[in-house]
Amino acid sequence: MSGQSGKPRLRIAVLNRIFSATGGGAERYSIALVEQLAQRHEIHVFAQHINHQWPGVHYHRIALPFTKPRWINQLWFALATWWATRADFDVVHSHESTWHGCVQTVHVVPVRYSLLQGRHGWRLALRWLKIVTSPRLLTYLALERTRFDASDGRCITLVSASQLAVMAESFPHSAAACQVVTPGVATVPGPADAAQRRAARTQLGLPQAGRCILFVGNDFRKKGLPTLLQALAALPPDCYLAVVGNAAQKALLQQELQASGQSTRIYFLGALSAVDVAYQAADCLAHPTLEDTFAMVVLEALAHGLPVVVSSAGYCGIAALLRDGQDALILPNPQDAPALADALRRVLEDAQLVAHLREQGLQFARQHLWSEIALQQEAVYLRVAQLP
Repeated sequence: MSGQSGKPRLRIAVLNRIFSATGGGAERYSIALVEQLAQRHEIHVFAQHINHQWPGVHYHRIALPFTKPRWINQLWFALATWWATRADFDVVHSHESTWHGCVQTVHVVPVRYSLLQGRHGWRLALRWLKIVTSPRLLTYLALERTRFDASDGRCITLVSASQLAVMAESFPHSAAACQVVTPGVATVPGPADAAQRRAARTQLGLPQAGRCILFVGNDFRKKGLPTLLQALAALPPDCYLAVVGNAAQKALLQQELQASGQSTRIYFLGALSAVDVAYQAADCLAHPTLEDTFAMVVLEALAHGLPVVVSSAGYCGIAALLRDGQDALILPNPQDAPALADALRRVLEDAQLVAHLREQGLQFARQHLWSEIALQQEAVYLRVAQLP
């Protein structure tokens, strides 16, 4: 059979433990590709948590007998999805650490790299001692090793070019199988007008007056919220912070919140199924992340015409594609609170700079549309399925 594009219609299995827009960047990446390709291919989603409906997509809920420990559930999910997809699919696309799947998308830094990178001598020996005495770490490393075995012709897709060096160091035999398929945006809506901003702030319960700095991330510490709290204290009192992400993370930052003395200027909005309203409410986005393979939130903010302050390429994958002072303001050190405060002050007070960043940011976003990126992913599917 042929799809609407004239290319073969594939039967594709997509593996995600969580298939919900509130799950995070990896989940939204997977969802966007499914939505883009569902009209041309028969797509089956296998997940433990499903909060999504799309015409033509088939959903299969995987049992969740082990909520904790997480590593046992990861092993169970890999086994259950292997059994469910072992036949009758042209392509199995895994966004999780599984030993099966002819397409593997890597959204995070490999466990092997995190554990061993930069360690030598006795430090390396101690780390291996920790690994061999930990069933959790041994399981993760074993899954990862089989996942990145490219001897069977599988393709490993990475969400940013910065991951290429990491994969080459951790899994050199897989380097030839790696290719970059960046995240994208469905549309480029541009900046909100005054009426849209008022409506968005009302919907979210944010003050109408004042300047709103937006933070989006489910792991508050890893995404740099503690540094942002310090920076907020150095900004004028009419500036406030809107935090979108896992509400449970707030309890882990109580010490920093109390130390900042800025609790009345911080609004925790929880996880939002559609973040667009938060972009409409904000004056800028701050993303001083300590680790992000890409950072979809930065791209989405640019598509909404927001000026962005983001960590440098050593911490955030998208920064390697951005020009400092042209597309965004880039922080060499995301833990430098005074530098973050200075950058935020610039994008909140310099109208000429904001206009320039907005124009360049919108242009950047238009070059990263899901409609085009989905074609790159489709080409990967056709190649691994050995179809023209």
